[in-house]
Amino acid sequence: MMNSETKISLAWGVGIVVLALGLSSARSAGHVDHDTVTRIVLGATGLMVAWFGNMMPKRFVPSALARKVHRVGGWSLVISGLIYAAAFAFAPIQTAVYIGGGAVLAGLAITFGYCQSVRAKAGAA
Repeated sequence: MMNSETKISLAWGVGIVVLALGLSSARSAGHVDHDTVTRIVLGATGLMVAWFGNMMPKRFVPSALARKVHRVGGWSLVISGLIYAAAFAFAPIQTAVYIGGGAVLAGLAITFGYCQSVRAKAGAA
């Protein structure tokens, strides 16, 4: 049996696929253009990243260091996911690719860097 976190994760994935298929169908019918489909689907992806980032620190983690890492990782993904979504909502598509991709990469780099610094501090103690 799946836990609720797995169900929610699957719902996000299925939701984005259904959204993409529905918008593709609307595009084929001439109701929306290609840029609108791209903006909505990639914007929803950014919101998904932000949602997962928001959920990270809320997980039960026994170690205080792990909770710190989850908190920093959560915030960096929330912020980068929102920047990603906003870029695809408002910036030209080519610009949004660079801004959104850069924001997510920066969020991952911040999380990875913080993990490495916590690990180094824990090893030194």
